Amino acid sequence: MKYEIIGKTVPVVEVTLNRGEEMFTQTGAMAWQTNGIKMKTNAHGGVMRSLGRMFSGESIFMNTFSAEQDGAKVAFATTVPGDIKVLDLSESKNGITFQKGAFLCAETGVDIKIAFTKRFSAGLFGGEGFILQKASGNGMLFLEVDGDPIEKELAPGEVLKVDTGNVVAFEDSVSYEIETVKGISNIFLGGEGLFLTKLTGPGKVIIQSQNFGDFAGRIIGLIPPSR
Repeated sequence: MKYEIIGKTVPVVEVTLNRGEEMFTQTGAMAWQTNGIKMKTNAHGGVMRSLGRMFSGESIFMNTFSAEQDGAKVAFATTVPGDIKVLDLSESKNGITFQKGAFLCAETGVDIKIAFTKRFSAGLFGGEGFILQKASGNGMLFLEVDGDPIEKELAPGEVLKVDTGNVVAFEDSVSYEIETVKGISNIFLGGEGLFLTKLTGPGKVIIQSQNFGDFAGRIIGLIPPSR
């Protein structure tokens, strides 16, 4: 499998497959394909995992694209302005946890399942929901990033506090919890919300420069009220 990231504003990943190679993605992500690609829609990973994907914001069913000849191509598009982060899971011992809505596509050797946060408060108040997703196995994983991706390698015990909507993914070795913003004036006048995501190393963390929820809120605020 070979891939190429095309475009800068709303990028697309174009994958070149040889006979027998496969990619899977959520429904509606395919942008174009050449001859020699066969698509199959099913509940990837079984019924229970497909129901779990529904709660994580992904589609219940997945599309698997198989190459019937060498050199067949299929492309998958992002949904908002940003970037595509490519991760080789064969280089990760325990896999990587990522926020709902970040999954774009992956090789079929990648296993994706629901991952509950280790602390209930992190999911209840974290802004991205109680359910996250975890990817493990062997193969390439492609994540959709809002804005620009920023990658940080945290040392043991090193702490990074992030707006919840700016967290994309983190390795399993990273501790994830929610911290309340201190100070009444900071909470009500600071404009940064009530909670921050606290990530503690060691491990890799990927954050994004744009919080699409905040961006969408600004757009909604500009819409004139209906009469």
